[in-house]
Amino acid sequence: MSGSYDVVIIGGGISGMMAAVALAEKGRKVAVISKGDPVCCFSTGCIDVLADGDDPLNGLGSLPDNHPYHLVGEDAVAKALELFRDIMSEEGMPYVGDVHVNRRVLTSLGRSKVTCLVPETMEFADFDPDEYIHVISFYKMKDFYPQYITSRYTNADYSIFDPGVITTAGIAEKFENRPFLEKFIFWLRDLDIPEGRIAVPAVLGRSLAGDVYHQVSAGCGRKIFEIPTMPPSMPGLRLFGGLKKALLRKGVNLYWGRGIYSVEKLGNRIEAVTLASAGRTTRVEGKAFILATGSFVSGGLQAFMDTVTETVFDLPTYLPGSRGTWFNDDFFAPGHEIEKAGIRVDSSFRPVETEIDNLHVCGSILAFSEVMKHRCGNGMAIATGVAAAQACGGLV
Repeated sequence: MSGSYDVVIIGGGISGMMAAVALAEKGRKVAVISKGDPVCCFSTGCIDVLADGDDPLNGLGSLPDNHPYHLVGEDAVAKALELFRDIMSEEGMPYVGDVHVNRRVLTSLGRSKVTCLVPETMEFADFDPDEYIHVISFYKMKDFYPQYITSRYTNADYSIFDPGVITTAGIAEKFENRPFLEKFIFWLRDLDIPEGRIAVPAVLGRSLAGDVYHQVSAGCGRKIFEIPTMPPSMPGLRLFGGLKKALLRKGVNLYWGRGIYSVEKLGNRIEAVTLASAGRTTRVEGKAFILATGSFVSGGLQAFMDTVTETVFDLPTYLPGSRGTWFNDDFFAPGHEIEKAGIRVDSSFRPVETEIDNLHVCGSILAFSEVMKHRCGNGMAIATGVAAAQACGGLV
């Protein structure tokens, strides 16, 4: 099986999928190649834009001059985030929030996480610590302990419901069963809970989470919000599922579960890639290519002794000094130098130090991203993905 496309995107994470949507909406014939489900499936599902300060967009100006956000620009970042919100709303998974306002969501450890846009199921997660909060947990549910949360607040308590299963995926599936949902709502309504907000681990359905959330909220007449759980994360899976549905609905071709076996070049252009397969070879041609394979966690970059390599095209990779300087003495301190490793690009997101004319790069594989330090992962992925797609315009 082979195919020929205007743009071939390598990487099925948020950045690659947003690039694909942006191109498909312009009528381009697009393919996405991914060796597996992306790391966003393990995320909170929230869109971190920039954690420092109250206004993440205005804060972009304070980032180092070489940060990829500066290649996009504040206005374009805002437009990319609005495109993301439009896409997720179309798929029945709306996000709430203001791109100029950071907010907090509660984590399963009882701490607050700074973010920007959140699924509507977490709309009321930013609460006054003095306000009463009642945590709902589930009998023997794995990796969720309500005591971690209630011990951090003086005005909090919890109750436990027995769903008959113990995994987040199993409970989420149960919530999309009408009798189970009604049983839970009746149980919740009969609890003698003081006035305040109700927090539930993020298991209120998977593909139907919005409907489940609204029915539970209406059924008990309270402000309810979900708490992101340890992986696998239902909000992360919903985020991925929503974007993947959008790709399919817009006619994007997906080559899933397939790695790159070889790359064909002609002069200064990439002509095609061949996909790894135990059977018949798959050759995918493109007029332009976008690399969105992510950084070390996703396998877009690999470290060997004192070097870091890019794993698809063997692009020149920026390396911040010798291995001895890559990590802080305190491993948990933010700002490890190795976070700066990646592919350097020009204003059109083309990799520098190489003569490939029809390749663009986006997402956390970009040099100087420092995603963990600046806590900007999903926001930067969205913004650079759309920007790389727009930069392809003159090539297809």
